[in-house]
Amino acid sequence: MSNSGEANADQAHPAPRTVLVLSHRPEVRESIITAIGRRPAPDIGRVTFVEAESVAEVLAAVDAGQIDLAILDGEAQPTGGMGLSRQLKNEIEACPPIVIAVQRRDDRWLATWSQADAVLVHPLDPLIAAETVAQLLRSVAASTVRA
Repeated sequence: MSNSGEANADQAHPAPRTVLVLSHRPEVRESIITAIGRRPAPDIGRVTFVEAESVAEVLAAVDAGQIDLAILDGEAQPTGGMGLSRQLKNEIEACPPIVIAVQRRDDRWLATWSQADAVLVHPLDPLIAAETVAQLLRSVAASTVRA
């Protein structure tokens, strides 16, 4: 009986999720975070954002297993988010889902090459951004439950 009560409590207060946002430009990181919001969907719970401005910061966070989802700026410099996404997907066995944020709709095909799980196009639509993040975080939760 106590297990069902604990399960209901867990559903009412889902564990916080950690989303990494990479861009060398603070205003891009801010626009991504603002579009997604602190609670992208009621069933997801609160999201904690970790801002990164370098590849080294991303690699350290992902290697440490601290990230539930990464959003990478496709225009990040000196290393773009698309190349970094491909590297992460090919080198990290338990790689978290990755979203690439691109400036032009025509760049979506490059995000496919990068093996990203989803693509967002600037200017970001808050509804699409939040739903995309929520769907990917749900998929992480579902795969964790199955494992």
